[in-house]
Order: sequence, then structure tokens, then C-alpha cells
Amino acid sequence: MHLSELRNIAIIAHVDHGKTTLVDAMLRQSGTMRTDAETPECIMDSNPLERERGITILAKNCAVTYRIRRGPREGEVFRINIIDTPGHADFGGEVERVLRMADGALLLVDAMDGPMPQTRFVLGKALELGLRLIVVVNKCDRPEARVQEVVNEVFDLLVDLGAGDQALDFPVIYASGRDGWASSAPPGPDGEHPDDVDDLFRVVVDVVPPPAGAPDEPPQMLVTNLDYSDYTGRIAIGRVTAGAFASGMPVAICKADGLTKRGRVQRVLRFEGLGRIDAGAVKAGDLCAIEGIAEIDIGDTICHFEHPRPLERVHVDEPTMHMVFRINDSPFNGKEGKFVTSRQIRERLMRELQSNVALRVADGESADEFRVSGRGLLHLGVLLENMRREGYELTVGRPEVIEREIDGVRCEPIERLSLDVSAAGMGAALELLGGRGGEVTKMEARGGRMHIEAEIPARGLIGMRTRLLNVTGGEAIMHHTFARYAPVRPGGDRRRGTGVMTAIESGGATMYALEGLADRGVMFVRPGDKVYEGMIVGEHNRENDLDVNVVKLKQLTNFRAASKDATVVLKSARTMSLEAALEYIEDDELVEITPLSIRMRKRRLKEAERRRFDRAARDRAS
Repeated sequence: MHLSELRNIAIIAHVDHGKTTLVDAMLRQSGTMRTDAETPECIMDSNPLERERGITILAKNCAVTYRIRRGPREGEVFRINIIDTPGHADFGGEVERVLRMADGALLLVDAMDGPMPQTRFVLGKALELGLRLIVVVNKCDRPEARVQEVVNEVFDLLVDLGAGDQALDFPVIYASGRDGWASSAPPGPDGEHPDDVDDLFRVVVDVVPPPAGAPDEPPQMLVTNLDYSDYTGRIAIGRVTAGAFASGMPVAICKADGLTKRGRVQRVLRFEGLGRIDAGAVKAGDLCAIEGIAEIDIGDTICHFEHPRPLERVHVDEPTMHMVFRINDSPFNGKEGKFVTSRQIRERLMRELQSNVALRVADGESADEFRVSGRGLLHLGVLLENMRREGYELTVGRPEVIEREIDGVRCEPIERLSLDVSAAGMGAALELLGGRGGEVTKMEARGGRMHIEAEIPARGLIGMRTRLLNVTGGEAIMHHTFARYAPVRPGGDRRRGTGVMTAIESGGATMYALEGLADRGVMFVRPGDKVYEGMIVGEHNRENDLDVNVVKLKQLTNFRAASKDATVVLKSARTMSLEAALEYIEDDELVEITPLSIRMRKRRLKEAERRRFDRAARDRAS
């Protein structure tokens, strides 16, 4: 296929604005998937964690071959490489590197929500690379859709980001990915619209330029993604910028340290539908996957073995949050997991660094600890969830933001926050926001709800989602993305406000003990659950911590009590998810993560050790 018949596009948007659903419609109507086949929704979200959470975590590629049905290009056939990207800012490292493979971008915006914090983030990255923009107003079938207002908001956002005249002259497509239609004209008064996405394909072909390349120069490709096969090992994915790569070709690999290694291409694959096919050779401008090179990393350049010319490596924004990963040294260590040693944890983290370019790993204060830095709590939480599913046991400390010194001033990361709350919950949300150092920049009514935009220190966001849902009756929607570093603001520190109940004995929790503690707070364990000394078993309803015995048995006597046969009804225990537990703990606490359990515990398990440490801390302070 000639380069003029090829297009490379990325789909970018805020989380949950319908990227993957629109890709489904494009795949079905291009004939890549049978329309009568029983295929799951969001088929590109193939990772189990993505399906459970309903978000895109990993960038993925697919390709469609489409014959234009209407207009001046009717009958012409084009092949379109599609790159589906994550919408959450915590996975911005994925977005930044895969956008290099595209010439244009479909910017999806919800017809009701409009541009959101992560819309600004992904749009800024696309503008930096000079991608040709096509704005897709998705979910136009929503009753509360604000189609024209949203288009105006996108224009204002582009002006705010300093976009040039070409970017401001963007075409607009109105679509409903769920219903499988896209139109170059807004829906009529009665909701009339075409029954296909042909208009979207035509605009892509007309607006996005064919890929530029240098087919006569020595081959060159920047590795922007990695895959793995049990049969062939690592698979390098990227865009061929010069020349052509063919199966069996000897190549040079330019590494990060400036060294050049030799290798040989085993097979060159081209994207076709949801899979890959053996292409034999792939020319400049196209995307491909190369098998057979064992020692390859993201950011490396594959080039001609006699003319090694490295391309500029992938640059991503630095992490804003870090946590301490350490071995699991609780009394339950090794009972549920296969990988428990510091060596095994180190090897797993080093392996993650090969594909997770936004992650940083450094040694901790001891040989059993590692300081792991990422783009946010969700970024690190997904890594931990993957590790526990693979059989790892470890404990992690409280998330902490990464501060920097800029021009001699101590600075902290500031996040751009977006809140949607009911009118009744607005007061409580604003009070919570103010108490964590937030500054409101915009407030307006949208569809019977209040939309609030603010800037807040990143440290104020830790634990805020749970508190916000509590004070608004579970009706608030919160999104945020990194804005900038700024001098440390007063306030904004988050503290739990309540103490915890800590077990002082090991064994199985009993109904009798839990019944006696029911009026002291909310329990995290149920009758029969195994506990150990120093494990957090509940939330105290006062500010101080409370040491409790949840394994206490009822004394047996020869006397019959009048209430002997009374039914005991306990309040349901609170189940903590991984992210909720990470947000909940304080400095002297840890989260224990195993393949089967998520527990919270004190750093110092013995009650006497905790008292001794607290006394020493008070003496130092005085």
C-alpha cells in the first residue's frame, strides 16, 4: 500500500469519555469484527484489570482497512492505524510515548461534561508534537448534551494552551460511540443522524496528512512500546521513520547509555485488525512490531547495523508521588504468596521499569525496602494490584508527594481538580476543599448539578475521594491532573481525624469480642477472620488509637442467663479496597498486600514498642 493511502491516528480523551467504545464502532463498521458476532464491549480493553475498573491502562494498536462510501472519495480504500490511549493522567507516560507514532489525533469530548482536567493534559501533549486535531463530540445522544457549548469550550481550551491557527481551525464530528454513528453535522431537532461512522473516516482521510518518511535512507525506528511472547520473547513496537525493515535483517540497537549492540530481526509484523500479520517488510511511515531482538527497551533506536543513528529518546514528565515497598514481615508472611523475598520484589520492579517509563525505583533505607515513584496513586495502585495477582507478598507505606527545590524555594505539586456535585452537597464539598488547601477557580451549574474547578496541593488529594463521597452522600464525581509545581502552601495536610483499633492478641476474631466493640467504631474484620498482634481491625470513633482484644472468648459458667438465646446482630464490617487502604493509613502504619488479602497494620507490631517510640518522639519534640 502506498503511503498516500495510509493514516496514523491516536484517540485521546479524558477518562470515561468513550474512546474505546468509539474504536469498537470503527472496528465493526470497517468489517474488522463481524457485526453479528458476540464480542464484548470495549474490546480493546483486553487486560483483566481494565475490564474490572472500566478504564484504559495500557495503550494499544489496531488497524482497519476502510472503503469510503460517500463523497468525492467514494470507493477509495485506506488503511488506518489506530492507537487507543489511556485517559487517566496517572498513565500519562503511556500517552506521551505512543503519540509519537501518530500524525493526527481524535480528541473525544463528552457532550455533557465538556473538556475536563485530563482533556487539557492529553491535548497539551498532542499540541507539543504538532498533531493534526479532529474534535469528536461524543455521547450526543445524552438528553443533557450541550453540543455547541462544548465545541466553544474546546476552542477556549486550545486558545488557553497557546495553539496555533491550524489547530484552532479544527473540524468537528458529532458522534455516539455506543450507538455506532458519527456525523459531520450536529443531530437535527428530532435527533436525526446517519447510521454509520463514514463521516468520521472521511474526515480522518481528508484532514490527517499521510505519514512522512525517508524510504531511501538507512532504516530507523524508535521503540515506543513493548509486548512479550512466550515463543519469541520481547516484541518491539514503533513507527518506522526511515528506510524499511525486513525479516532476517541485521540491525544495530542504540541503547540509553550510548552503547550500540548488534541484533537480527526475526520477523516484521504489521497491524491488521486487532492482531498482527507477518508483513515480510515494513516501510517508512508505517507502524510495525519486530520480533527476535532480546535486549530491547522502550526508547531504544533500531537502525542499520552499519549506520547507527539514534533518535531522541522518549521523554515523560517526572513522577509526583512515591511510596516505600518492602518485604512482608508480618506473622502471616509467606502463607498466601509465592514471591516474598526482597530479591524477588527487586527483580519484579526492575522488569516493570522496562515498559513503565513513568516509574522510578530506588533503594530504600534498608536492603528490604525500595522507594517507588509514580505519577499518582492509581498508577502505583495498578502496579501493586498486578503484583499481588502474580503471587507477590509485600507491605507498602503511606503515599507521599515529591517536593522539589526551584530557585531556592521549596515547591510541591499542584493538581487541577474538577468536581461535579449536587446542589445539596456543594457546601460540604467546598468546606472539605478549603480545609485541604484548595482554591476555587470556577463554579457553574450544569444539568441540575454544580461543576467546580479548583487548584489543590497533591498532598491534599490523598484520602479526599473517600471523604468527599462520605460528605456528599456518594454523589460527587472527582477528577484531577497535574498542573505545575508551586511554593508549598500553608494547610492542605490531611489527617484521618479518627484513630484505629489495633489487635493486641493473635488468633481468630470472635463474635463475643466484636459485639463488645460495636459501639467503639467500625470494624474491618468479621467473626472467624485471622488477626495478629499489631493488625488494624477497626476504626475508632475518637481521635486516639485503641488497643483491643478481638479474639476474646466468652467465659463459660454453670449459670443460665436470661439472654442466652438472644440473637446477636453485628454491624457489617467495612471492606477496604487497595486504593482505599493506601489513602487511609498514617505514617506509622502499613498496608499488607498478598494474593488473597489486603490488611492494614502498625509498623511496630508490639504494643510496648509503639509506646516506647511515641515517648521518644515526644521527648525529641520537647
